Amino acid sequence: MTKEPPMANVSRRVVLAAPAAALATGAISAAGGKMTLAMHQNTSAPAGYRKSLEGWARAGIKEVELTNTLLDEFLKSDTLQGARKVLDDLGLTPVHAAVGVVNLWEPHPENRAALDGLKRRCEQFGALGLKHVYAPCTTTQKVTADDYPRGVANMRNAAEVVKQFNMLLRIEFTRTSSFIATLPTVLKMTREAAHPSLSPMLDCYHFYSGLSKLEDLDLIKTGEIGHVHFQDVPDMPRELFDATTRLIPGDGVSP
Repeated sequence: MTKEPPMANVSRRVVLAAPAAALATGAISAAGGKMTLAMHQNTSAPAGYRKSLEGWARAGIKEVELTNTLLDEFLKSDTLQGARKVLDDLGLTPVHAAVGVVNLWEPHPENRAALDGLKRRCEQFGALGLKHVYAPCTTTQKVTADDYPRGVANMRNAAEVVKQFNMLLRIEFTRTSSFIATLPTVLKMTREAAHPSLSPMLDCYHFYSGLSKLEDLDLIKTGEIGHVHFQDVPDMPRELFDATTRLIPGDGVSP
């Protein structure tokens, strides 16, 4: 096996331009799809739903990832049709959205209510033209090995909900979760669930700052990852990382 030389430091512009360049040459493709670049609303959360989208459109962004929190705030004074009109008027395509539903993956007495919440979000985001949504596993409850088969069953149940809306669901592992915090765990569980509407999601921040290892990336099968969140981490003790300690790609120390 040939060992590739380490990647040299690259600029932020090169990192962000790489997907577009690869698409132009047909270099990126998997499972019949293409890798494209979208901006996540968490990146500009203080600006709110409308202003974040307006700013990105002026910058030339075409594809966006929506968050339930900014949409909910917008809907306090406007309508779902108004939210769709903002996207259409700006020429933006929503490609992914956070449903903001908790207790969805882990064994929990509120799991049925979580499925109902997922259904409502699918109805809402479907009206905005979305076909792909995700939910992270953020629980810190005490679990045992016996809870994981129930978690797999919960994955199938959630996937059946989104299937009714002709949508696809991604599950995100998070670094502080007591149930699904690593890439190997989410891969194993989604493979056991084996549902065509469900796939694992890779967030580079949770991957690199958590318990996963770089060699875990070798476990991924072609086309298995449904979505990727890409950001950098600062040069500081990982014990101090939290939801706010994220950097623009190229500004941090991620390999």
